[in-house]
Amino acid sequence: MVATEEKRAGQRLIGGPGILLVWLYGVMVVGAVSRSAYQIATEFDRAPLAYALSALAGVVYGFITYTLVRGGERARKAAQVCCAAELVGVLTVGTWTLVEPSAFADATVWSDYGMGYLFIPVLLPLSALYWLRRARTA
Repeated sequence: MVATEEKRAGQRLIGGPGILLVWLYGVMVVGAVSRSAYQIATEFDRAPLAYALSALAGVVYGFITYTLVRGGERARKAAQVCCAAELVGVLTVGTWTLVEPSAFADATVWSDYGMGYLFIPVLLPLSALYWLRRARTA
């Protein structure tokens, strides 16, 4: 009985708009991780904070993607916490880069609220939090 409930809960997370969220988070994982891996390997001394934050963003995106695919109530709650932390990170780094542009020697995924990524980094956690809340009540 419990396994059946977990299976249904998992299907709820990746059904409908959840599939789009998984796809978008997957794209962001590839973008953030590949970009930061290249930058860390080739020019880390130029902007270590920016490149480390981009790598962190990639890890966060990967964890959220995993929890959305895994499904279940525990995964949904973990994804909510991670999306909220992601949103705080995007808002903090985005504001920091606007208030003090010289704080980062190079842009991060979250710089200027994700302007370099078409603002997806700020819109994605908002959309995911809405979807995860809705999935709980469905």
